[in-house]
Amino acid sequence: MAYSLPPPPPPPPSLPLHNHFTRRSLLLLSTTTTTTTTLSLTSTPPPTPTVTDRVFMDFSLCPNNFLPDRANTLSPICSDSTLLGRVVLGLFGNLVPLTVSNFKSVCLGSNATSSSYKNTLVHKVFPGQYLLAGRQGRPDKGEVRPPRDLPRNTETVDAKAFALTHSRPGVVSLSLSENDDDDDVKLDPEYRNVEFLITTGPGPCPQLDSKNIVFGTVLEGLDVITAIASIPTYQPSERIRQFNDLAEFFGDGRAQNARNIWNRPLTTVYISDCGELKVTKPSLTPSLP
Repeated sequence: MAYSLPPPPPPPPSLPLHNHFTRRSLLLLSTTTTTTTTLSLTSTPPPTPTVTDRVFMDFSLCPNNFLPDRANTLSPICSDSTLLGRVVLGLFGNLVPLTVSNFKSVCLGSNATSSSYKNTLVHKVFPGQYLLAGRQGRPDKGEVRPPRDLPRNTETVDAKAFALTHSRPGVVSLSLSENDDDDDVKLDPEYRNVEFLITTGPGPCPQLDSKNIVFGTVLEGLDVITAIASIPTYQPSERIRQFNDLAEFFGDGRAQNARNIWNRPLTTVYISDCGELKVTKPSLTPSLP
């Protein structure tokens, strides 16, 4: 006698897809949502800078390779100087208004009170990277003394002020991480940082990003910046560097003083004049080199 197997029982009714969640699917859904949110945040493009103000700086050369003390701080650094050229800087006043306002104040500062960048040195040049100017201190040594009424720059603690990068030659930024003002100057309750840097190229300087506030760019005269970058600078020998590191390790304060002359141009470079160029209408994103 042949026996036939009974038919299999019908499958249980399937639940609608939208009601069927497992712990794994919930975890995957949460991870996907988080990843998508993170990607959308990290892919936010940097702000588009607009040139709202323009200032000029005339750079001059002096044949001597050191700066003597000047009895009169209003006199030029050098009586036998050669004009190297004019640099026009475009400033991003909409992005970092406090930094731009303070920079303009020192550009327009009174030479009678030594509160201007005029007659101050380009005191450091790092070949292939950037130059430093606006060191704060004694005007008779080619250093700047900021105006007493210069507002405190709260943008130095605002993360949004560090959004732009040092991606090309001609970037102008407020020198914070690279600032080499003397410690006794920085400890003054009325201290205001006015030292700035300009990248010289040929490549970017990513080591400066997120540490210094980019507030402008070179609109004209990048060839002047390139010429400054080509001036020979003082470079200590390896033995001197080793002695300096050892002195710093033992807490000898003279080590820092010795480093102040490293990377100093062997031909004196200084800002012989500076001022504002009126902008009737803010421009769009500058065409950078």
